[in-house]
Amino acid sequence: MPSRPPAVARVLERVTSTVRRHHLFDEPGTTVMCAVSGGPDSMCMLHALHELRRPFGIELEVFHFDHRLRSDSGDDATYVENAAASLELPFYARAAADEPAKGESVEDWAHRARLQALSLAMRDAGASKGAIAHTQDDQAETVLIAMIRGGGLDAAVGIKPSDGPYVRPLIDVRRAEVEAFCLEMHLQPRRDPSNDDTRLLRNAIRHDVLPAVDKATGRDVTPALSRTASLLAEDAAELSRQATEALAEYVEETPDGLTLPATELATLPRAIGSRVVRGAIYRLGALPEAVHIDAVLDLAAGRPGRKADLAGGLRAERDKGYVRLSRPSP
Repeated sequence: MPSRPPAVARVLERVTSTVRRHHLFDEPGTTVMCAVSGGPDSMCMLHALHELRRPFGIELEVFHFDHRLRSDSGDDATYVENAAASLELPFYARAAADEPAKGESVEDWAHRARLQALSLAMRDAGASKGAIAHTQDDQAETVLIAMIRGGGLDAAVGIKPSDGPYVRPLIDVRRAEVEAFCLEMHLQPRRDPSNDDTRLLRNAIRHDVLPAVDKATGRDVTPALSRTASLLAEDAAELSRQATEALAEYVEETPDGLTLPATELATLPRAIGSRVVRGAIYRLGALPEAVHIDAVLDLAAGRPGRKADLAGGLRAERDKGYVRLSRPSP
């Protein structure tokens, strides 16, 4: 094969290292559906994986989701369909059936809608992996956003290279390297003007906050933030492992919910106890918030007879030896 331009070779080397280190495509013949918006990141990912598809032993498919947030969004779908055709790859598309609710974060809505659509397309096409084009710069932004929102350790780990069926081959690639790759490959990616709207938190972090931190410290902080996320992910994984063991040991199912032994729960390290409570509430089909987790831990440490209302209509009650979580009556 002819030698590749340095910018292309650099991205392919980083993607190869990420795929090998995180075992993204260990199963031979894996079908990977690439989520492609048409922007620089996803076009870089698509072409990088296409270049590496034989050494990785993967089959590629292309997916595009139209959020319908712009009047010209249909042009993006056409662009991606043409890109898939030029590479002789199967193309799948879906469009949003609704829109953000009043007061809802557009970013959060778009993320959920896009991921749900990708999951359905993967199911329909028989793809076992969905490739998402998050970069190292996205990782740094996500870590800062988690800190601003006070999300705790599990949020500060940022974006996982592999998360169930979803993989992120570009997570160690810088955005500048993506742009250089596209230039060398003679790609002309689409540009979404909403990415310049600094009223959106991620864009404000990207265009204003990170450059200001770089300037104030005299260094490029993005790689350091990415390394921080990796280190925190190791800690979070160990805490999660211990919490899973405690959950299996202490939680008992009851006809209307479950029970947790109060003394044992109260004496667990808080980092473990809070995860046990979160897992218990999840098990009952509700989405726990910090205030609900605190309420259950407070009941475990306090006197019998106290009660608390939790997420999803659940009730928590402290009796002599247990904290009982119960579902609402039908």
